[in-house]
Amino acid sequence: MLGQHAEPVRRYIEDNGLAFDVLLDERREVVRAYGVWHRIGLDAWNIAHPAVFLIDPDHRIRYSFIADKQTEFPSTDDLLQAIG
Repeated sequence: MLGQHAEPVRRYIEDNGLAFDVLLDERREVVRAYGVWHRIGLDAWNIAHPAVFLIDPDHRIRYSFIADKQTEFPSTDDLLQAIG
C-alpha cells in the first residue's frame, strides 16, 4: 500500500517489472486507519512510516511492523518467521 500519487508509482512498477499488485492510498485514508501516517518529523512529513502487515485469509493481522524512522525495516528473518 502506498500513500502516493498514481503516476510515479506506475512508472516505478513498469521500470522495475513488479509482478504483483500495488494498492494506492492517495488520500491517505488507510495509512491513517492503520496508524502509520507520519504527519511531521525530523526525517519526513505527510507520508507513511515504513510498515508491514501480514494478514491471514481470515483477515486477522498476524504480524505487524511499524518503523519509527524512514530507514527502518523488518529483517528478512523476522518476516520469514512470521510467514512460517
